[in-house]
Amino acid sequence: MEIERETLTLTDALGVQHAPVSAPARIVSLVPSITELLFALKLGDQVVGRTHYCIHPAPLVMPLPSVGGTKKIRYARLLALRPTHVIVNIDENPRELAERLMADGLQVIVTHPLSPEDNVPLYRLLGGIFDRTAEAEALAARFEQALAELRQVAWPRRRVLYLIWRKPWMGIGRETYIARMLARVGWETLPVEREARYPELALDKAILDAADLILFSSEPYRFLPQDLETFARDYGCPPEKLRLIDGEMTSWYGSRAIQGLRYMAQFAREIFGTAG
Repeated sequence: MEIERETLTLTDALGVQHAPVSAPARIVSLVPSITELLFALKLGDQVVGRTHYCIHPAPLVMPLPSVGGTKKIRYARLLALRPTHVIVNIDENPRELAERLMADGLQVIVTHPLSPEDNVPLYRLLGGIFDRTAEAEALAARFEQALAELRQVAWPRRRVLYLIWRKPWMGIGRETYIARMLARVGWETLPVEREARYPELALDKAILDAADLILFSSEPYRFLPQDLETFARDYGCPPEKLRLIDGEMTSWYGSRAIQGLRYMAQFAREIFGTAG
């Protein structure tokens, strides 16, 4: 389905409206999953800068200049790239950085997907701004197909503890993108009530017993098989209750979310099967 660019509402996560470009852009992406999405939208030739966490698609992004991390960047290096647009994310990048970029007159596109379904508006936002509406609609169709396949399955309800860090132990709140991705296969994250989106956790017997499954993410902390062995020994957990999970598949929105939905379906089937 082709959508006329002038009919699109190109509004970012802060409610800022963006005009479609009239000439090729110079984009700096400070969000790894967005960098990958830009290439999926066939905008790779307009990406002039990235963070060193922007690693996909590897052969294409590695030659691009890095401006630093997602939290701390080399500001002068970014400005030297003469970007027309800088893409940031509310969770990934400090608010102060976005405000500084705006104050310096740069066009900043703020993103903040909170659920898998937010990917379709994200595709259309960037596709509309950068004259890639056809590519955005193609991605949207693929995403909707993957989501429809997931919704056709009667997933058994399970309670899971999803760990993203150690020393201190940290998990995820239910209002996060990750938790809502897990919810698409019937998994409810623990703890149930936490104000913080990524809370520090006291791993007591109550929460460990309540979890049907304890997941150790590959990012931001890269848990390894030996971490699961140590955890099972230190906390007296059955090893079959502990699993490594690919954090890119659960937390990266953008084009990877399509693969992420299918990954979650396969992962859930391997562990618990389906209810019907």
